[in-house]
Amino acid sequence: MADMEAFREAVTAWAAGGPPEPARELAEQLPVRTAVLLEGPSDAAAVHALAERRGRDLAAEGVCVLPMGGAMSVGRFAGLLGPSGLGIRLTGLCDEQERGFYERGWERAGAGQEQEFFVCAADLEEELIRALGPARVEELIGAEGDLRALQIFLRQPAQQGRSPQQQLRRFLGTKKGRKIHYGRVLVEALDADRVPAPLDGLFATL
Repeated sequence: MADMEAFREAVTAWAAGGPPEPARELAEQLPVRTAVLLEGPSDAAAVHALAERRGRDLAAEGVCVLPMGGAMSVGRFAGLLGPSGLGIRLTGLCDEQERGFYERGWERAGAGQEQEFFVCAADLEEELIRALGPARVEELIGAEGDLRALQIFLRQPAQQGRSPQQQLRRFLGTKKGRKIHYGRVLVEALDADRVPAPLDGLFATL
């Protein structure tokens, strides 16, 4: 039985120069109706966590959540999947500084204005920290067993003078896998009415 994970892997291999046939065949078998193009796995973790909270089975709905390994790859993925490729509807989530990559990728893929993507002010982690508040994020970090690591990090000279939001955002990126882990943790801790606008907007289109 074909599944969305197999399609995601086939598309990633295709984007890296592999054959297109596996992705094309899986797109028809599943079928896939929407591709959510994300910069990386921490964004994907947050999207999957919110889907679970809202009782959504995105794969069953024909939605492929696809972390690309960086915003600079969006033109390639959009071209393969969008109107000029497999004809799958596109949406996505990116940081403000990467907006241009998405705009150009959408344009080259022939994606119309109805296939919009959503932009975070700095990144999704910053949006989540702002929604929860620094104090709550510190509580969650403590509950996850990382409080000592955070305290050591905050004593570093480079962190002096930064706001609590900036410090926490930087802390989440200091260890491999930490952003992915907290992408889920922070989303699971959100009040239902405090979901950041870019993430909430993305789900409204799915």
